[in-house]
Amino acid sequence: MSSIRLYILGALVDEGEMHGHQLRRLAEQEHVQLWTDISVGALYGALKRLAADGLIEEARTERDGAYPERQVWRATPAGRAELARLRVETLHEVVLRPDPVDLALSRLDRDRLDELPEHIKARLVELRGRIAEREATIERIRIYLTPMELFVLQHTIHRLRAEVDWHEQLTRRLPELIADELTRKDPS
Repeated sequence: MSSIRLYILGALVDEGEMHGHQLRRLAEQEHVQLWTDISVGALYGALKRLAADGLIEEARTERDGAYPERQVWRATPAGRAELARLRVETLHEVVLRPDPVDLALSRLDRDRLDELPEHIKARLVELRGRIAEREATIERIRIYLTPMELFVLQHTIHRLRAEVDWHEQLTRRLPELIADELTRKDPS
């Protein structure tokens, strides 16, 4: 599933025809970087890919003052069909990306096991900091959010809290896990 396709097609269908800069401003106003995997700067390249795939088309070009000409985009019938498909697919698809920390934990350096508790402690500090930062951001922009947008933004906080819980469990079990690692035979 492509989040950026869903976002652009949804914006063009729901908000109407837009040029890239308008789409970028909308994404910034909606703080998409807080609740999606979309980079605002990636929108321009995605517009070109959507046009190449026949999902959007140029409605017209505009020039505003001394600014360069801008292509104004609209969704094609194929783009509207793709948007409908993406909306359904996204509501059904569960995405949990692997965390590289799991690989690092499964391939520990036995000579540096004594450093592991400090690394996990640092991760906990980072995770708690992200929660605090996200909560502060939500409070700052709360008056601009619809109830659904607020609910969506809180999803990440819930996921981060689950990460904190897992890391706290790991911290409690570290002594026994490290002891087990030390008893394993060195393969070399």
